[in-house]
Amino acid sequence: MLAPALLQFSAQLWDNIPMYTAALFVVSLAASLLYPSLSAYWRFCYACFLKPFDRKSAEALPGQQAALESFYRTQASIYDSTRGGLLCGREEMLRLAAAQLTHRPRQGDHKPIWVDIGGGTGWNIEKMNDFVSVPEFFEAVYLVDLSPSLCEVARQRFVKLKWKNVHVVCEDARAFKLYSARDVRTMPDGEKHSRKADYISTSYSLSMIPDFYSVLDSLVELLAPLGLISCVDFYVQSASSFSLRTFTGGSHSRHVNWISRLFWRTWFQFDRVHLDEGRRDYLEYRFGTMLEVNERNYKLGGIPYYYWVGCHRTATWGAAQALGRDAAEWIDAVATESPYLSPVNYSEKLTEAEKAAAQETRLQLRSKGFEAAILNLSTNLPLPSFFYQNQRWRLYYDAALPKHTQFQNEYKYAFTWEDPAEDERLLNIGADDVVFAITSAGDNVLDYALHRPRSIHAVDLNPAQNHLLELKVAAFRALSHADMWRLFGEGRHPDFRSLLLDRLSPHLSSRAFQFWMDNSTAFTSPGGLYETGGTRIAVKLSRWLFRAFGLTEQVRQLCAAKTLGEQREIWRTRLRPVVLSKALSFFVVANEQFLWRALGVPPNQRDMITEDAMSTSGRTSKREAMWNYVVNTLDPVVENSLVESENYFYRLCLMGQYSKVCHPAYLSKAAHDTLSKEGAFDGLRIHTDEFVEVLARIKPETVTVAVIMDHMDWFPKGGQEATKEIRAVNKAMKMGGRVLLRSAGMRPWYISAFKEQGFTCKRVASRAPGSCIDRVNMYASTWICSKTKTSSPTVGPATALEQVEALEL
Repeated sequence: MLAPALLQFSAQLWDNIPMYTAALFVVSLAASLLYPSLSAYWRFCYACFLKPFDRKSAEALPGQQAALESFYRTQASIYDSTRGGLLCGREEMLRLAAAQLTHRPRQGDHKPIWVDIGGGTGWNIEKMNDFVSVPEFFEAVYLVDLSPSLCEVARQRFVKLKWKNVHVVCEDARAFKLYSARDVRTMPDGEKHSRKADYISTSYSLSMIPDFYSVLDSLVELLAPLGLISCVDFYVQSASSFSLRTFTGGSHSRHVNWISRLFWRTWFQFDRVHLDEGRRDYLEYRFGTMLEVNERNYKLGGIPYYYWVGCHRTATWGAAQALGRDAAEWIDAVATESPYLSPVNYSEKLTEAEKAAAQETRLQLRSKGFEAAILNLSTNLPLPSFFYQNQRWRLYYDAALPKHTQFQNEYKYAFTWEDPAEDERLLNIGADDVVFAITSAGDNVLDYALHRPRSIHAVDLNPAQNHLLELKVAAFRALSHADMWRLFGEGRHPDFRSLLLDRLSPHLSSRAFQFWMDNSTAFTSPGGLYETGGTRIAVKLSRWLFRAFGLTEQVRQLCAAKTLGEQREIWRTRLRPVVLSKALSFFVVANEQFLWRALGVPPNQRDMITEDAMSTSGRTSKREAMWNYVVNTLDPVVENSLVESENYFYRLCLMGQYSKVCHPAYLSKAAHDTLSKEGAFDGLRIHTDEFVEVLARIKPETVTVAVIMDHMDWFPKGGQEATKEIRAVNKAMKMGGRVLLRSAGMRPWYISAFKEQGFTCKRVASRAPGSCIDRVNMYASTWICSKTKTSSPTVGPATALEQVEALEL
């Protein structure tokens, strides 16, 4: 037992402790002797690991300032040239801050004031000029640092740059006031406290401040009410200390294992750099979190670091602030279709009966975000990060729940497989509709948005699917049609990371932003977006098979065919004999693992296909049934729809991207003009939860359209889960409202459950051999279930007040 434990410990030690870090001193000394140009690194190593404490500095300066000066005096001149590889994330932090500052409207006519705490040599301020013009954008910039040597380097830097609005202040951050760099004697008394900082930054300084509590407290007072604060620093932390918090910006990659925690904490403490988790915790406690990213510096052994953007705890949702509304109540109303009772319409515009009804609805229906906000406020914690977003699309969810973590932080569908043109033909979505739809890849949700319904509730249990929709919505708000096309038409954009930092970040929730920072290669790798996600297996395998059988050129010819006759000839003579061969079907297509992992066909849905086949042709195997199903899917598609200009679904699978003449409606220039307008997505709410949970919190009888794709096929036959969900749909749906669903079966077993729960059901399309049900032709039938009566009531979720009372008990 001991030997395996030792081997495991050794493996962990090897994986987490950078051996070359321990040899840094020896290597840099040898290099500096051989190459004099590397002498800066020798001085860096000497100052960090060998140089004794400078007692002369200690005698001349007070405590912490003496320690800093002893450390930095010998390396101030080479500080910038030796920190590039160590202090990662500084540029990203500045880019995020610049994006937020330029996105936000200015308060009055004045330009923003920036205070850089622990600014050192001024590298941050000069670097910020790459993103906004420091001399023109800021009214004043104050660099505050306690080291005289670093401050002198900064002064020389800004004299050389001739920036008159930058002031270097050698002072304790706790004592700094905005007027401390000016001549107080000549300032009018009323002007001394007239301004606060619009932006505060701390770059690798929080970990070096002994009394960080008082410094962060002073920054709360220094920051303007709607100001911005950012931080980048080293850290170590265990999941056990943050996993139950609802106010962080996300916990993905935040956990650092115990070996790394022990090593990095000890290593950095030699230089009085403290990586204890309390510093970051207190930062997040004192401010509201807007964006945060957890990273590792793998160039130097995987040092954990983070960059973070926040605001005042009370500065919730800029739009609500501007309108003088309570953010929690407003967002709660947005999420639940409940009336928002602002002081104006509550006192003046509503009758007494309307007031009473609205008040009762508001007390009965609470979103999970509102409940989390109430609990946080009652325990003096910041609100969840979702409340500090610039946009209100994404709603609160608890990412730590197993029902969300089961997806391993990966979306399954990079594109939506249902035909929205058929949805529109059957539903005719209009301005009065409230749409409830599965998110999937978000393509169809965006198509519905083009018809400007009153609101759309996009729902998915997988957080990553909603991250994808959030990215697409943010792209409409921030990007040109050309960039939008490169991202989602071609699926590739070499500058995606820059777009994410500089333009998309103000429109994303913290968790979505972290996800796309981690997965930026989805748009920069050769395969692009559409070779990512769970369905990438099918796309990649099909291309591999085409190459293996020498059919790649024939596939290109099929996708370029201008007439159906030309397309049919290529299909019948070259492609069909291979693609629809029984051998390929038996070994690949009908394989259970392939069906689920590549095509997203769960076992329950596969069984529906088999049962249909047995009912029509007698005894048949599962593999035979799947082969027939694929034949009846693909043959009519190729025979009846032109892939080059009409069927973007199959063109994408075959070519890996859309074309300018064959693409989803949301990628057209006209769609971009419509959806990029201010307010185009005011009606969108993105829920990350189960159907029943979302529907139970929506005001009864408000939903007019529900598009649930083939979702019902996934339930086990005869189970109560389907009935429970149908009952929830009925409760939330307006009388006469319609449910559109697709099924792999001709006569789905759950249609009877819809009828029992108050719906009239009609099969509006069915697939016959040789004909297409729609451009995808993947499903056997399409149904519309219209609500004609209310089903029996069910018990809804506890209100926020009931939950608080339960906690008190």
